[in-house]
Amino acid sequence: MIDMKRRSLLSGIAALTALPRMASAQSWPTKPVRWVVPYTAGGLTDSATRLTLEKVGLGQTFVVDNKPGANSLIGAETVAKAAPDGYTFLTVIAAHAANKTLYANKLSFDPETSFEAVSLVGVAPLILSVTNGLPVKTAGELIAYAKANPGKISFGSSGVGSAAHLTSELLKQVAGVQMEHVPYKGTAPALADLAAGNIQMLVDAPIGVMSNVRAGKIRGLCMFSKERVPGVEEVPTIVESGGPSIESSSWAMFLAPAGTPKPIVDRMSEAVATAVKDPDLRKRFAELALIPAGYSPADTKKFLTDEVEKWRKVIVTAGVKIEA
Repeated sequence: MIDMKRRSLLSGIAALTALPRMASAQSWPTKPVRWVVPYTAGGLTDSATRLTLEKVGLGQTFVVDNKPGANSLIGAETVAKAAPDGYTFLTVIAAHAANKTLYANKLSFDPETSFEAVSLVGVAPLILSVTNGLPVKTAGELIAYAKANPGKISFGSSGVGSAAHLTSELLKQVAGVQMEHVPYKGTAPALADLAAGNIQMLVDAPIGVMSNVRAGKIRGLCMFSKERVPGVEEVPTIVESGGPSIESSSWAMFLAPAGTPKPIVDRMSEAVATAVKDPDLRKRFAELALIPAGYSPADTKKFLTDEVEKWRKVIVTAGVKIEA
């Protein structure tokens, strides 16, 4: 009987303690919310964030703070150290998951445990493109050519450890081919060299590639997706193009500092889930070849954990190293 009374008392205390947090979440937000995007304005990450926040509508202004640099580490560290009060959030992409392995001994924060998962906003499957001078028109032909000409295909990427780089390494591992990596500082110079024939292959998000494909400057072979992607339906999936079943994407995910009250995290996540159902937002996402998601915090956390492990295996197998 004493134990039952004690449990009842403790439960009552816990409930009373939770009341201020619940009340706070119901009134939140009462002032502008800072949203850190660790990339420059105008790109996929920035656009996905701004478009979504325009539809969230929680009655306050969201102030987007672009803090690019160090493969997103500068912006992520800023949010990891911010007060967990619901007034600072972060948008991350696939590089955030890879950074846990790439910078394992150099980070002042943990890409998983230093944050609360809020929502996976959208997924942008990557496209595999080649220079027009390469005698291949499908992923199957590309793999056959690479096997017949080991080391003669060079592939570009937007940087070491980027989703573009690691997806190309994954293709090498799954298909059993040898290709040489040429890293660039961003997608634009890599695309220019692809069009000029200085490199033979490039994997990246469709937003930066499709205008060149449609202009005939380069050839888009396939998407790293299970189904055709809205906005780029003319490009087949990798399996349709004769390649192995590989899914890889860039994505936009919302996070908050660890310790942010769960009611606030849940309220923001629910607002995002509602926003991505908006017809106008879905149309804008299609223009970015971004598939709306709107995951719950639990599903977002699992997605991030799975991505960390997926890219850990690729990085370790390929021996990818980041220069100090």
